[in-house]
Amino acid sequence: MVNLGLSRVDDAVAAKHPGLREYATCQSQAFMQGVFAFIAGTGAAFGLQMLIQRKFPYPLQWSLLVAVGAGSVASYGVTRVETEKCSNLWLFLETGQLPKDMSTDRRT
Repeated sequence: MVNLGLSRVDDAVAAKHPGLREYATCQSQAFMQGVFAFIAGTGAAFGLQMLIQRKFPYPLQWSLLVAVGAGSVASYGVTRVETEKCSNLWLFLETGQLPKDMSTDRRT
């Protein structure tokens, strides 16, 4: 059985979709990268604000709020990009073809 979050997928479904395990692994890694981006982004923003706060004093609560907001934006960005890669992997494993890149599509 493959564990995908809260639901479990039995071996029959995994046999029908041979790329399911790779996709699940990719998604798990994407979410973990998002968590690490949140931690790193929050820490970096908070550290930067501590330096700025020496010159322009303001309450600590605003530093925390802005740092968590910056960490959330970083986490969203990383998770979105990595999830897109996982979706492309899934399409490739299921169809054998990569999705067309819209930015290189030349229209006449």
